[in-house]
Amino acid sequence: MPPRDATVVAEPAWRSTMCPYCGVGCGLLVQIQDGRVARVKGDPAHPANLGDVCAKAVHLPPVLRTADRLLHPQIRSRRGSPLERAPWELALRFTAERVREIVAAHGPDAVAFYASGQLLTEEYYLASKLARGFIGTNNFDTNSRLCMASAAAGYARSLGSDGPPATYEDIDRADCFLLLGTNTADCHPVTFKRIRRRKLQAPDDVTVIVVDPRWTETADLADLHLSLRPGSDIALLHSMLHVLWRGGLLDTRFIAERTTGWEELIAVIERYPPGRGAALTGLSREAIVTAALRFGRARAALSLWSMGINQSHVGTDKNAAIINLHLATGQAIRPGAARR
Repeated sequence: MPPRDATVVAEPAWRSTMCPYCGVGCGLLVQIQDGRVARVKGDPAHPANLGDVCAKAVHLPPVLRTADRLLHPQIRSRRGSPLERAPWELALRFTAERVREIVAAHGPDAVAFYASGQLLTEEYYLASKLARGFIGTNNFDTNSRLCMASAAAGYARSLGSDGPPATYEDIDRADCFLLLGTNTADCHPVTFKRIRRRKLQAPDDVTVIVVDPRWTETADLADLHLSLRPGSDIALLHSMLHVLWRGGLLDTRFIAERTTGWEELIAVIERYPPGRGAALTGLSREAIVTAALRFGRARAALSLWSMGINQSHVGTDKNAAIINLHLATGQAIRPGAARR
């Protein structure tokens, strides 16, 4: 016990939250001291990051204390006048009254909401509840939709649901990674470290294939870097599937029992032999065949993609082509094999 006259300093409180940056969704533990965020560390109990963090999360405290950060509401008294600091109560009342006036004059669809991709799930729920449930408008959009609309549509078209079937635990089980349109090392560093850790555990048994026109830090880890011509992703994926089809590496039982439309897909992929794929993508025929065989012979193949696929011409079709590669080889429901 401390001496009776000693001052006992309470340990600053730690609170659990999530990182507001990329889509990995890392769990964080935040230390609060004197009402301010003092330190940030990874939450070891969170399944997305298992306690790991990247530089973006570690540097959250100084970001929150940036000198030019907006700390108070500001209102213009009239159009063209400068912004002036206002109390929260006044700002909230001003906003509510203005929205009420617009709805009364023009109806609820005269109001639209646009939300940031940095909101957490609970915040999205409240914003959607305000727009759709209270005001009565469906005009609610977010940066997240712009990022993921192609993927959601591709999932819904191919799988009947707009959510990815993979889990982070699949990274620890996969023996072939197909990374498309993503510089994972820079954009999703925690996930990349998990992929790299899996590769280093079994360097001879785990294959990393990176599909990206550019050479990036992610490509440094690759066994095979496919620097294809921009926009030719579908030609590559169809050619890979053609190789697997002709090579007898498809899961015909899975196709028969779990899929529809296979005959229609064959009519497409038969027009994409690796020679034509090479002409369309700028890759060598050998590179396409090698990528296809490594994917098709893998015990568990996991594909990961990002904005290079989603925010591009026919992004939904590119998503569907990746999913088709998994469905045709049965790399869809086994541990370590899926697409995210």
